[in-house]
Amino acid sequence: MIHGWLWTYATHTPGVRFFPNTTVILDADNTPQPDACLCLKPGRGGRTRISPKKYLMGAPELISEIAASSASIDLNDKMDAHARNGVCEYLVWRTIERRFDWFVLENENYVPLRPGGRGLLHSRAFPGLVLDVGALLAMSSSRVLTVLRRALASSTHKGFVESLR
Repeated sequence: MIHGWLWTYATHTPGVRFFPNTTVILDADNTPQPDACLCLKPGRGGRTRISPKKYLMGAPELISEIAASSASIDLNDKMDAHARNGVCEYLVWRTIERRFDWFVLENENYVPLRPGGRGLLHSRAFPGLVLDVGALLAMSSSRVLTVLRRALASSTHKGFVESLR
């Protein structure tokens, strides 16, 4: 569901790229393979480049992890490395615990993103990227995508798309 949600957003947002299960070279000591990334294209303000070996180099604007047994690593060492390297938003779906965390980088530290009206989470880095966490945890992909499509039709998203042109 996370891949479908992020892919749908990227296909409706010129200047944004979706990368599933891609190796990311953050720095000399950190080369994670997140479950999903969203990146602005380099000509649109993005900080990632594709290496000759087809790895992403640099910090994506958004990284998402789906964590079962890896939750303690994802919420500690990986999270610290992502913050140090400037990943703007970090999402962790803890499947066993039925929890979803969305962190935003503020002053070099991650803070939890709080839901807006109707319990929806709104990306700061990608206007129009909205998640109904309750629908995600209930495994309702149709509801997750319905909420996203509504946000993609919003003036907020349309303004973002215009700024990327």
